[in-house]
Amino acid sequence: MTWHRPLAVLVLLMVALTAASVAGLLLDERELLGQPIWAKPLKFSVSILIYSVTFSWLIGLTRGRLRRVAWWAGTIAAAALLVEMAVIVGAVVAGTTSHFNVSTPLNTTLWAVMAASIVVVWVASLLVSLALFRAPLGDRARTLAIRAGALVALLGMGLAFLMTGPTAAQLQDFRGVAGAHSVGVADGGAGIPILGWSTEGGDLRIPHFIGMHALQLLPLAAILLELAARRIPQLRRPATRLGVMRVLVAVYLGTVAIVTFQALAGESIVAPGGATIVASLTLWAAALLAVAVTLGVASRSEAPSQVGDSAASVAR
Repeated sequence: MTWHRPLAVLVLLMVALTAASVAGLLLDERELLGQPIWAKPLKFSVSILIYSVTFSWLIGLTRGRLRRVAWWAGTIAAAALLVEMAVIVGAVVAGTTSHFNVSTPLNTTLWAVMAASIVVVWVASLLVSLALFRAPLGDRARTLAIRAGALVALLGMGLAFLMTGPTAAQLQDFRGVAGAHSVGVADGGAGIPILGWSTEGGDLRIPHFIGMHALQLLPLAAILLELAARRIPQLRRPATRLGVMRVLVAVYLGTVAIVTFQALAGESIVAPGGATIVASLTLWAAALLAVAVTLGVASRSEAPSQVGDSAASVAR
């Protein structure tokens, strides 16, 4: 793997910030919106670290002129992410929120800068993703996993914009906040430790998180399929792995859709309603059936060749 140097520098900075955030969790007793004040820098530093490693790898897969475009896109993304983290950490030091904070002219400006940096990262990620569609990525299942992972990640990043509009309650009683993570309840209520996802209402951070990390999980699934092929004969056929990967991509997209509608409905991830449960069970049942059919077709395709080999051996 050839490292993209600006992203590599960002990785090192995020490693240091992750360590500092852990220390902050242990030593700083302050809370913000019901969560330890250093929880947000910890989450974002880990997320940006993972993003930077992944995009450095993806940029290394591009070729020709598009590689230069991807290199500059990665450099711009690294700078924008550094700006975003500077605002987040600065807000923690000041003891206030960074996201949706329009309580003063300074906080409004910082939130606008952060929002602009997020848009820049999205556009840069789009450019790298488009470059991957012209890059030779080898195995077809792996190719699908990388390209689909990049596109679903863009979708997940885009879902963050659902959080940026003021809620009805904020419009009726303005208190210097415009936007919210939670749906149906105010931000700052009971949540899952560290993650902070609401256990009382919907939370748009969930589809944002799941969608964004398709960039890592779908390529990881392709690698696991290749490893499984050592023990499962049907998966040794590239066409079979491609078929299974298509199912996994569909399941991933379906999951993002389900948790998005669940959040918009004001439903907590830990208390799914009947429609969410039915949709999830239907999705997974269809996926298991599709995988079973794909493997079954592969088994039948192997059978004639095995019979032919046996007949040839007898003839000899």
